[in-house]
Amino acid sequence: MASNNTHTLERGLSLSQATAINMIDMVGIGPFVTIPMIVALMHGPASIIPWLVGALLAYMDGMVWAELGAKWPEAGGSYVFLKKLYGENKGGRLMSFLFIWQTTLQAPLVIASGAIGFSHYFAYLVPLTDIQKKMVSGGLVILLVALLYRNIKSVGKISVLLWCITGGTILWLILSGIPHFNAAQAFNIHFEGFNSASLLYVAIGQASLKSVYSYLGYYNVCHLGAEIKDPGKNIPRSIFISITGIAVLYLAMQTVIVGVLPWETVAKSDFVASIYFSQIYNHTVAQVATVLILIIALASLFSAILGYSRIPYAAAVNGDFFSAFAKVHPRHKFPHVSLLAVGGVGFLFSLLFRLGDVITAILTMRILVQFVSQAAGLIAWRYKKPNEERPYKMPLFPIPAVLSIAVWLFIYSTIKSEFIEASLGVIAVGAVAFFVREKYFRKEL
Repeated sequence: MASNNTHTLERGLSLSQATAINMIDMVGIGPFVTIPMIVALMHGPASIIPWLVGALLAYMDGMVWAELGAKWPEAGGSYVFLKKLYGENKGGRLMSFLFIWQTTLQAPLVIASGAIGFSHYFAYLVPLTDIQKKMVSGGLVILLVALLYRNIKSVGKISVLLWCITGGTILWLILSGIPHFNAAQAFNIHFEGFNSASLLYVAIGQASLKSVYSYLGYYNVCHLGAEIKDPGKNIPRSIFISITGIAVLYLAMQTVIVGVLPWETVAKSDFVASIYFSQIYNHTVAQVATVLILIIALASLFSAILGYSRIPYAAAVNGDFFSAFAKVHPRHKFPHVSLLAVGGVGFLFSLLFRLGDVITAILTMRILVQFVSQAAGLIAWRYKKPNEERPYKMPLFPIPAVLSIAVWLFIYSTIKSEFIEASLGVIAVGAVAFFVREKYFRKEL
C-alpha cells in the first residue's frame, strides 16, 4: 500500500526553469569524455555523423516523449506512460514494473557515470590516485543530494544559474576556436580506415551509442511532470528547445575541436577540452576552462538526480513500489526518501565501476524496455484511441515514432554481445520478479 502522506508535489517550475533542467542534464561531462571515443571509432572528421544520428534520434524520440508528457504530466515519466499505454491490467503493470526494475540499476549508473567522469576530468587540475578519484566522485554525489534537499522553486532557480554557466562555457569553447579553425582539416571526411561496409556499420552504431549518451536528458522534464506549470504546453516546448539548443552546440563543438586539433590528438586525449584551450591560449586558461567543465558536470548530475528521484516516488504512490518512497517532505514538498535512496545507491556505484562500461550498460539496459516499448506503445495507442484528447500531437504520425524505433534498434544491434545478454538477463529476471510479486507479495508493499 502507498503511504497515506497527504503532502503533494508542487507545480513550481516555469518553462525557462524546466528547459534549463533539461539542458544541463543533457550536457554534463558527456561530450567532453565521449568526443575522443567517437573520433577514435570514426577515424577522424567522419565523427560528425554519429552526432547527426544522435540529433535525429533525439528529435524523433523527443516527439514521443512530448506527446506522452503533455497527455500525462505526472511524476515518474516512463513509469506512468508504460502503464497507461499498455493498460492498467497485467500488461501495463508488467511494463511499468520492468521499467522500475531496470531503473533501480540504470539510474544509479547514470549518476555514477557523471561522478566518475567528473573525477577523471578533475585529475587535469590535480593528479589523483584511483582511490582519490573514488573519493572525489563519491563526495560529489553527497554534495548534490544536499543541494537538492530543498523546495522545487529553489531547485529551479539553481538550475537556471547552472545552465548560464554551462551554455556560456560551450559558447566560449566554440568562439575561441574560430580564429584558429582549419576547414580543410575539419571536413576531411573519409572512410579509408574501414575495410568493409560491415565494419563501418558497427563503428557508426557504437559511436552513435556514445553520442546518444551525451544527448540523453531531453526527456527529464517528463519525470518532473507533476511539478511543471502549464504542462500541456511547457513540456513539449522545453523538450524541443532543449534538443535544438544542445544539438547546435554539440555539432559546432565537435566541428571546431577537430578543426583546431589533429584528430589523432583528439582521439588519444583524456582531457580534450582542456588541451584545446591550452593550445589556443595557455595552461592557466585551460585550468580555468577545466573548472568550468567540472561545474557543467556537477550541473548535469544535479538535474539527473532530481529527475530520477521522482520515479520510485511515483511508483510508490501507486502501490507499485515500497511505500516509504511515497513520502513527501512536510515542509519543502519533495520526495525526500526517494531522493536519498537514489543518491545513496549512486554513491555506491560511483565507487565500484569504470566509465566506459557504465556508458554502454546505461543505454543497453534502457533501449528495449523504455525507448522502443514506449514508442511502439504510442503507435498502438494512437490507432486504438484516435479520438482521445491530446494536448500535443506529433507531426507526420507515425513516421517519427517508427524512425525512433529503427534508430534505437540499429544502435542496439551494434552493441557488444555481453552487454546485450546482460540486458536481456535483467529483463528476464525482472519478469520473474514481477510474477512472483504479483502472486505472493503485492499486498505487502
